[in-house]
Amino acid sequence: MSTASSSILGIDRSLSGRIWRWRGGNMDVGGGNAATLEHDLVTQLLLSRGVPPEDLERHRNPSLRAFLPDPSAFRDMDAAAERLAQAVLTGEQVTIYGDYDVDGATSAALLVRLLRDLGQPSRYYIPDRLLEGYGPSGEALVRLAEEGSSLIVTVDCGAMAYEALEMAHGAGVDVVVVDHHKCAAVLPRAMALVNPNRLDESDLGAAHGHLAAVGVAFLLAVALVRTLRAQDFFKGRAEPDLFSLLDLVALGTVADVAALHGLNRALVAQGLKVMARRENIGMAALIDASRLSRAPTCSDLGFALGPRINAGGRVGESTLGVRLLTTEDPDEAKMIAAQLSALNEERRAIEAAVQEAAEAQLAAQHNRAVICLAGRGWHPGVIGIVAGRIKEKTGKPTLVIALDEAGNGKGSGRSIAGVDLGAAIIAARAAGLLVAGGGHAMAAGLTIAPDQLDALADWLDERLGASVTAAMANQAVLLDLALAPRGLAPALVEAMETAGPFGMGWPGPRIAVGPLRLVKADLVGTDHVRLIVRGDDGSSFKAIAFRAATTDLGQALLHRSRDRRLWLAGRAKIDDWSSRPQAELHVEDAAWLD
Repeated sequence: MSTASSSILGIDRSLSGRIWRWRGGNMDVGGGNAATLEHDLVTQLLLSRGVPPEDLERHRNPSLRAFLPDPSAFRDMDAAAERLAQAVLTGEQVTIYGDYDVDGATSAALLVRLLRDLGQPSRYYIPDRLLEGYGPSGEALVRLAEEGSSLIVTVDCGAMAYEALEMAHGAGVDVVVVDHHKCAAVLPRAMALVNPNRLDESDLGAAHGHLAAVGVAFLLAVALVRTLRAQDFFKGRAEPDLFSLLDLVALGTVADVAALHGLNRALVAQGLKVMARRENIGMAALIDASRLSRAPTCSDLGFALGPRINAGGRVGESTLGVRLLTTEDPDEAKMIAAQLSALNEERRAIEAAVQEAAEAQLAAQHNRAVICLAGRGWHPGVIGIVAGRIKEKTGKPTLVIALDEAGNGKGSGRSIAGVDLGAAIIAARAAGLLVAGGGHAMAAGLTIAPDQLDALADWLDERLGASVTAAMANQAVLLDLALAPRGLAPALVEAMETAGPFGMGWPGPRIAVGPLRLVKADLVGTDHVRLIVRGDDGSSFKAIAFRAATTDLGQALLHRSRDRRLWLAGRAKIDDWSSRPQAELHVEDAAWLD
């Protein structure tokens, strides 16, 4: 058996320049019957993702009963639940103040729906990305207080909102912060600040630092219902169905690219089941607008549903996502979902223009550990997506900064595994390089003055250079399975999917298939490479390498030699567009065999 440090299949340098290694043990299947492999295969997938042998059964079918912690383990959780319970019991006006992305929209919708079920209708406020920017605005909090709100709950924001929360305190309004972003040692003033990433968090709370804000909001919902139960609130009335809110938790968790292990994996697994029931009118309309004719998968949340909710905050009206996810009117839901789909198409066009302009600057960045790109007129609503695209292309942490007419910048960053960009941005703010900034390990946002752009780039290189170098040196294509072409079958794909849901921190199975010969390779769309390949065993299948046309991998495949054999590595999927479902491969890498 190959060791973890050595290459497999003799591939020390693939077409993308990486070594191939096993993620766990050697699972060379050959052409065996995939249907008989399910138990052993799933066990292997769980073990290679860090599950201890004695804990396999709990992870094989992740349930909330098995993974949900006591919410009281989190600092300020009981205080937050008590304050919300007081508002419910006395009929106070409550406003939920959410961020404009999917995590913020789902967090806000969750609390709005819960309070409505408790007989306590609440308001919500979602700031405008362009006019107000990220996080609570002091002016907005004061205005909400003046309009009668005695309690404001911020979701997916607030952990670093010192000035805004001071203004709210001065206006006499209580603020409960529900967040998951990195915190500084000194916290802003709030009635309660619930965040598993507080530096003073308990060990159990800190162990759940991978939660998205919507996951933290769900724990607050559990704590609130428990607090009201202890006060006999539910005598003569039904308790709200907290499980019915899990579709919101799943969508926000996946769209925010939170790590899908432990509690998050259980939340998403159960949330997908709730989503399949289509009980949330707005969610059902969103599924229909995404042209899904089946129950959504984890991938659909990230690539179909999430981007539509995000489009409202990026290039449209920031409240559309919460309106859709809280409406009880089917006609309104259908109208909003259609509007979000149209905005998503507009967002794609804007994103393409910004990405082209940003990539034109890459040549001057080749010596940078952290890619820092900035341009006037770039739409702030798409810079996070562009940063993610360029990060994938370069393999380096990337910041993309949109400059206004005065040269002031709003930036968004995406990082690579092993490099904590959020902590670096918080430190840069403390060093006086930023007007504002924060985030988590894999993503961050910032506001910067025009005269600090070069200083920030130099500072990030110095602070993160060593960790970026180490992370890139350890990059490898990690494989779970190697098989002959005839083994790529729908039964195998279905067996592997039972170890899901997959996402950040719980990667989907990556397989190697070969030896193969290229029968056909051409372009589809603007930059996808479509393949038909045939194995030595006579079987053939379709494959596609997304956004690969201009890469070394894509160029090698397009200008192939039919006489050379190769291995393909990627994710196995089921193509169910035809009457007879077929397995295909979404290619991530390839290597010549001879």
